Amino acid sequence: MRTALADVGIVVGTAPWIWMILTPANGQEGVSLVPFTDLAWVATEPWETVFVQVGGNLLVFAALGALLPVRSARWARWTRVAAVAATASALVETLQYVLRLGRFSSVDDVLINTLGAVLAALVTRRWWAGRIPARTVPR
Repeated sequence: MRTALADVGIVVGTAPWIWMILTPANGQEGVSLVPFTDLAWVATEPWETVFVQVGGNLLVFAALGALLPVRSARWARWTRVAAVAATASALVETLQYVLRLGRFSSVDDVLINTLGAVLAALVTRRWWAGRIPARTVPR
């Protein structure tokens, strides 16, 4: 039951963000591979822009990060959550660039997406698989 609920939560909490990120836009296309360059630019913008850019990127893989270690003891390490989130984020950023969606692909997005997943994982640490004994079914 834990696995099924976590799987549903991961999909429901992540799919809308991925849909939004991979929807074509009329923005600037390009790629930034130098860490913290885009964050430095965003920091000069109005607080609303900072909130949307940073806050949105923190939430993209938050459901994945929060529920992956709850799903299985195999994933109950923040380093493993970070690896999965970074890989998924890099894939999304690559797709944005390759599919020419009118979006800007940035290594900073990968970093912030990964940070969001790790922070969400740490919030749910109390419920990680392996920390709570599995329920046994009485015979």
